[in-house]
Amino acid sequence: MDKKTFSLAGNISQAGGSVLDAMRNLPGITSQDGKLQLRGSDKVMVLIDGKQTALTGFGGQASLENIPASAIEKIEIINNPSARYDANGNAGIINIIFKKEKKEGFNGKLGISAGAGALWIKKENYPGIRPQYQATPKINPSLSLNYRKNKTNIFLQADNMYTKTLNKNEFADRFYDNGDTIRQQTKRNRTTNIVTVRTGVDWFKDASNTFTVSGLFSSESIIDRGDEPFFNASLKEQQRLWQFLEDEVKTTATATAIWQHKFAQPGRLLNINFNYTFHREDEKYFFTNIMPSFTGLDSFALLSDEHVADLNLDYIHPLKYGRFETGLKFRRRFIPVNMQFKPGLNSPLDTKAGGRADYSETIPAIYANYVLESNRYELEAGMRAEYVHVEYDVNPDHPVYKSDRYHYLQPFVNLRLGYKIDENNKISLSYNRRVDRPNEVDIRIFPKYDDAEIIKVGNPALRPQFTSNFELGYKTSWQSGNFFAAAYYKHTNATITRIGTVVPGSTIIYNVFQNAGNSYSYGLEFMISQEAAKWATINLNLNGYKNIIDAFSIVNKYPVESIYDAAREDIFSGNIKLNINFHLPYQAEAQLTAIYQAPDLVPQGKTFERFSIDAGVKKQIQQGKGELFLNATDIANTLQLKREIKGNGFRYTSTDYYETQVFRLGYAYKF
Repeated sequence: MDKKTFSLAGNISQAGGSVLDAMRNLPGITSQDGKLQLRGSDKVMVLIDGKQTALTGFGGQASLENIPASAIEKIEIINNPSARYDANGNAGIINIIFKKEKKEGFNGKLGISAGAGALWIKKENYPGIRPQYQATPKINPSLSLNYRKNKTNIFLQADNMYTKTLNKNEFADRFYDNGDTIRQQTKRNRTTNIVTVRTGVDWFKDASNTFTVSGLFSSESIIDRGDEPFFNASLKEQQRLWQFLEDEVKTTATATAIWQHKFAQPGRLLNINFNYTFHREDEKYFFTNIMPSFTGLDSFALLSDEHVADLNLDYIHPLKYGRFETGLKFRRRFIPVNMQFKPGLNSPLDTKAGGRADYSETIPAIYANYVLESNRYELEAGMRAEYVHVEYDVNPDHPVYKSDRYHYLQPFVNLRLGYKIDENNKISLSYNRRVDRPNEVDIRIFPKYDDAEIIKVGNPALRPQFTSNFELGYKTSWQSGNFFAAAYYKHTNATITRIGTVVPGSTIIYNVFQNAGNSYSYGLEFMISQEAAKWATINLNLNGYKNIIDAFSIVNKYPVESIYDAAREDIFSGNIKLNINFHLPYQAEAQLTAIYQAPDLVPQGKTFERFSIDAGVKKQIQQGKGELFLNATDIANTLQLKREIKGNGFRYTSTDYYETQVFRLGYAYKF
């Protein structure tokens, strides 16, 4: 009950896409603004084979759309992690397990998928801008090789994902207390090519010692072509046209070395691993600012290098009753960032906000955990102590922000009690305390101009948020299915969120990260799996929760001080997810997925409901060595993101008609 595991082999309706696409259909997971959510929160720690890397983010989540689903064996969801895991991620952990063949000899898998999206226009452009991407191609060749003989196992996985996407097509209407109204569209055509290679070797030296050396390389190139027209309320007068070209390359390289030693005593184990990650963002923006009286050409370039070294030691010692787990970890993380602005005629860019900023993070941690599992009872109790020291040194000439730092030494306790009523019924009670530290991009001082009048900015004064989680769970199973229910409660201090304010005399909104006081959520989650017939299995996931954000007051310091006071807000939200898997004749399978997400609360406003249907079919051919699949996401083309935001002196509503409907056809061959 402390971990739910899902194989991606049965996720037919999202085959051929990224791991982000595939996980949207798994029970217990939803998505918002390109991020995964567990029980309504996107504060999820994402691991690859049990480790954090820059590919998926340290502390938060990033670049899940870069990992092809074809390379993944299974997904683990851990809502109540023990002290063995890093303490960040209040919503829990998602662990992505890469495929690794265990058969002797030489074997592998070759695959290819192709598809197209944006076949129909959801909403026409405002006049005077470049066309939206349509019939966008998706191509994903993949190769997996494995050689296992005697004491050696060598593996290689390689993928290339090429896509064109209508990445954003958002229409926003802004209303100001002084009577001004601005209507805008933000359209972003994106071309992406991602190459990912993972390779390594396992050496089974003897019955007691195993060594693994592996590496991962990923290169993502992005070209964004954006148009942002601004009109008056009647759409008869174009006040401004903001166009941009983004040319970005993201490079990630990871090296891992692991030594596992099994002692003579059964169950006694030592594991030591070292992991180094390098991640580079090389980003260039070119802007064309078309005004009634002039046209200005502006640009900026950003270079960010992330260096992360992790050393982990984990030890398990069996006891007469149960086992004792302990270990330590040391992390050193350093991110130098340099942004240079190149202003043009009458430039709207804040060129003084550029320069250099260095982020450094040092985290030593130690943990101890006791686990007891008997015929009737389960007990897991542990504590992790983390010391965190963060420094952020910024350009001393920055007009608003100065260098800042923080540190803390905190205990993170976990407790899980379980009772087996009989072989098929079990209850559990869990508690854990977790933290979400601001990531480097959350405190990054540079304004981001991919939206010219709703500008995102970081905040060096941002501090961690701490969360206490409680859960009462029950699970029962029978011959043809199972049922899981959980009641949960979460309390967060110093909630991290973006808050938008306007400068007096201006219509530009600045969204700045802030600690917005206390927030709470409590709810019920149900997962039901039932074999309805020999040819069909039904999986239903229901999650309903109450979200509460206490009253708070903050000061946005950029570009000038603006105070925002918020009253207490609450909403009842949730989601429903239905998966039906069909077992068809002639070695064929099909899947139908329907997802509904209710309106939800965000600081300063709310999101509106969303609904989509996905479907797919696959068939085994060539005596089981070959496989064909065909699928479609958001068949009815109904999915869109709508939100409403209210601030001091303004309010706006926005709806994003981005690309959600994609048709894919694929083939894979095992040898």
